Parts: sequence; structure tokens; C-alpha cells
Amino acid sequence: MAGPFRQRPDLAALNERNKGNAVGHLGIVLTEQGEDFFRGTMPVDQRTLQPYGLLHGGASVLLAETLGSMAANMCVDDPTTGQAVGIEINANHLRAMTSGTVTGTARPLHVGRSTQVWEIRIEDEQGRLVCVSRLTLAMKYSKK
Repeated sequence: MAGPFRQRPDLAALNERNKGNAVGHLGIVLTEQGEDFFRGTMPVDQRTLQPYGLLHGGASVLLAETLGSMAANMCVDDPTTGQAVGIEINANHLRAMTSGTVTGTARPLHVGRSTQVWEIRIEDEQGRLVCVSRLTLAMKYSKK
């Protein structure tokens, strides 16, 4: 079965483009695009910890929305006329982390013409679930 992606961008180019924004500032690295998933990593360090020394839930949500939004936009037939934009995200934080690296994997639950829904699972280095998130995106279309 073919996956949802219509585009396969160069991950190195995407990572380079993210150097000057929140994605790059938090050390998020896009690592893999599979048949039906998009994956990236984020360090658990001084950039992503909350004042009590734990992985900040907002950093996990930023990782989730980054992966889900990028994956959703790779499902657009024509990126010059269509764009996926986030309209709702939720997250359940299930395991505390104080250091290391987390890996997020976004997989589609629904890819439609007007909306998309993605599930993003964030795991620690041992594959244990740290956070699970669901992102809903609206599709915007314009004329060329």
C-alpha cells in the first residue's frame, strides 16, 4: 500500500532551513521519512528542560507539532497552492525525563482534502513512551 506522502524533501535541506527558528533553537533534527511516518529527535538538555529539571511539556508539544505539520505538508499534491496548518493539538505526558534524547514519530490517522489528523509518539532512548500527541490540521488552498 502506498503511503500518504506526495513529496520527499531533502532532510538535510529542511534541517538547514530550521536553524534560525524555534525548531533549530531547541535542537530538533529531522531524521527519517518512511512510507507512512516522519521522524525526528530532540535533546533533553538546558534548552528543553523546565525549571524543575524535567523535560518541558511545551518542548514535547513543539516537537510533536513540528513533525506532524511537516509530515502533513508533504501530503499536499501541490505545495504552491495547498498548505496544512495546525488548528488543535493535545498531548499526554507519560514519563519524566531529565537528560538524553527523545525521538518523535508522526503517523497519519486521517489525510483528507480539508483536514488531516496525525498521531505523534515521543519515546526515550529505550523506546519507552514519554508523550503521545494528536495534531489536527486544516488544509488551506489558494489559486496560483
